Amino acid sequence: MEAFNIVDLFFESAERTPGKTAIVYKGEKISFGEFRGQVTATATYFLSKGIRKGDRVMLFVPMSFDLYRIVLALFKIGATAVFLDEWVGKKRMEECCKIAQCKAFIGIFKARVLSVFFAELRKIPIHLGVNYKIVPLTEAFPLTTKDDTALITFTTGSTGKPKAAKRTHGFLSAQFKALINKIEPKEDDIDMPVLPIVLLINLGAGTTSVIADFKASKPTSLQPEKIIEQLKLNNVNRMIASPFFIKEISKHVIKHKIALPQLQKIFTGGAPVFPGEAKIYHTAFPDAQVQIVYGSTEAEPISAIDVNELVKNTNNILEEGLNVGQPDQSATVKIIKITEEILTLNNEEELKALELDGTAIGEIIVSGDHVLREYFNNEEALKRNKIFIGEKCWHRTGDSGYLGANGNLFLTGRCATLIHRDGKIIAPFIYENFFQTITGVEMGTVMLPDNKLLVIVELTDAAEKKIVTEKINSCELIFDKIIFLEKIPRDQRHNSKIDYGLLKDEVKKQL
Repeated sequence: MEAFNIVDLFFESAERTPGKTAIVYKGEKISFGEFRGQVTATATYFLSKGIRKGDRVMLFVPMSFDLYRIVLALFKIGATAVFLDEWVGKKRMEECCKIAQCKAFIGIFKARVLSVFFAELRKIPIHLGVNYKIVPLTEAFPLTTKDDTALITFTTGSTGKPKAAKRTHGFLSAQFKALINKIEPKEDDIDMPVLPIVLLINLGAGTTSVIADFKASKPTSLQPEKIIEQLKLNNVNRMIASPFFIKEISKHVIKHKIALPQLQKIFTGGAPVFPGEAKIYHTAFPDAQVQIVYGSTEAEPISAIDVNELVKNTNNILEEGLNVGQPDQSATVKIIKITEEILTLNNEEELKALELDGTAIGEIIVSGDHVLREYFNNEEALKRNKIFIGEKCWHRTGDSGYLGANGNLFLTGRCATLIHRDGKIIAPFIYENFFQTITGVEMGTVMLPDNKLLVIVELTDAAEKKIVTEKINSCELIFDKIIFLEKIPRDQRHNSKIDYGLLKDEVKKQL
């Protein structure tokens, strides 16, 4: 029978190449064979502590040997790993705990100390550290099915009830296959996967992973020279990371004229990459295959584009939107009318009636085996984000865009950020793209607070302010005011996307 559980795929990899390095972390290495033994011992230990199939286990463990040993051990006994982002606030954490109702909590020492101060964490019956003891196996490991829940992760939103993405083993298997086809990991590859889910895929594919010397909870603390030293020392030939991470490494490589010929493939995703930034990647790694993957927590991948194609044509930026490439072979993409209403449809004909023709801008929806079908304990999120027609599930991305004549998908930003003014639609996302083409601009966008159209700009150098102002005034956009901010707030996860909620609060202080 074909393996569908990632832990089973990992065990198959360990059987094929037990002596091969599985993970490199802080200069230390562990082989697939040794790691398999540790995973089995940890799974046995968890059973002895009362964790059983179907139990939800909250984890506060950074990317490390420990994290993946614990996750695979939980999969081995059919338990569910529950993740909260390290930067989540107290109120948000309490809300997530109430939703998840976990049986156990596993964390590093600092996390266990802090858990004392959180009422909902104290309610969790079993608290464990990251270490394990060798104990005898007194019962058989349970069998898992495709419908058993493997992972629960929460969205980073700060308002409303948190969305808990429920990933079954069947879903992870479908996502594994979709991403395998896209990133094509090989057993002789040495990869630096800065996105945690990719390291799990590598373990299933038999690929060596080097964990970056980088604290994901503090992206601005990134020291490119340390990462480049790791890339050289371990002869890394692939890297998969957020745009912020790739951009900072690229800038350092260009500035110091560093050559990394062994780095042949780079994949990035999680935030938009405009042509100006793509040129930085291409300049730093001219001989590497660099791909930008578009997707979301609920559907990854949706499409992808090669950097060479993205930088080829930067004309008509204000007309075209951002080219994110051909839809992936695993995804079916449609464009429907933008609406805030919950969509309850009975058949394909009703869906077809909502579809837009040609290059009309609408909401991007996607279906496929790798598209998340449900949220945990959140019926409202399910209704708002999913369209079910029979057994088929369509995910509403909340992104606006259109399909071009060549079949490529173009993004025009979040549906919720589109500005309706004087009978026209202004897409701030498109102007964000345009502003990045202006020398001296690090990031910029457009907002409409109190019916005033504002241009918000973060400069790379304050001395460029006058020239940047002239450039913006010369574009066709009719706006009321330019506001220059020292720093435009970014998302906490990747430090790449604009945090519009925080930006709105910051702008109010300027008015």
